[in-house]
Amino acid sequence: MNLTIILIVIVACLALVFTVQNVAAVTVSIFFWDISLSLALLIFFMLAVGLIIGWFLHSFIANRKDKKEVEKIQTDFRSSKQ
Repeated sequence: MNLTIILIVIVACLALVFTVQNVAAVTVSIFFWDISLSLALLIFFMLAVGLIIGWFLHSFIANRKDKKEVEKIQTDFRSSKQ
């Protein structure tokens, strides 16, 4: 079997075991709302939110770095043209 398929099956089995072991309902209070959902679902949502925030932050930092490099190249080009 392909190594990727084996790893996917292992991760899926671990996720299934985690979900089965964490089915207890928890209540989360956010400002004026009370949300009741399973612990596994809450952890999954928080993981997804963290991944999305990390991805946006990485993109923002990379974009700023690229802009600085472009400005430096333009400055070097203008100074060499004179």
